[in-house]
Amino acid sequence: MSIAEKMLFLRSWLRDPQLVGAVAPSSRALAALITSDIRSSSEPVIELGPGTGVFTQALLARGVPRERLVLVEADPAFARSLGQRFPGVRVLQMDAAHLGQTGVFFGRERASAIVSGIPLLAMPVEKAMAIIRGAFLRHLRADGALYQFTYLPRCPVPQALLERMGLHAVRIGFVAANLPPAFVYRFRRVNMAGGRVVGCEGREGLFA
Repeated sequence: MSIAEKMLFLRSWLRDPQLVGAVAPSSRALAALITSDIRSSSEPVIELGPGTGVFTQALLARGVPRERLVLVEADPAFARSLGQRFPGVRVLQMDAAHLGQTGVFFGRERASAIVSGIPLLAMPVEKAMAIIRGAFLRHLRADGALYQFTYLPRCPVPQALLERMGLHAVRIGFVAANLPPAFVYRFRRVNMAGGRVVGCEGREGLFA
């Protein structure tokens, strides 16, 4: 990451620490884990809170076409920088809490995956719930998955919301090589989670 990108991150963090949610950009190790399930080069993908674009770069490296990737970023400075850094990728400057109020980003086609860098546990529960509801009810297809990282060793989505929406969460890994160290979770609808019941479970170990 360039010095200019690091300074952009620092300025955005100083302006709104709750929105940024971390003291340093996500590491390449975290980007590798949170995008590890995404293999098809033709499936549409949405990224929430891309910040300086660490996950965006990993998604493009995995073969996601630029025209099949939409970035949702609330911070205007990050949004401008992303548009300059990733030409051909659609950048929407908007609050992800409004996902439930927008149209589908890919015409009639919904996303196969949503990768989220938004700090759900650092925001009011109502806002976090609006993001999850909007993602699943409006933008993800039936067999789609949402990937979310968190710095705390617990599920970043309240159990009550998992039950209400019929979602199953699995912790797919832990990244020590990140500041702070991070856990990654995958969320799916229960009927697409191999018959598992509503709730959250831990599974895999260290990813560095």
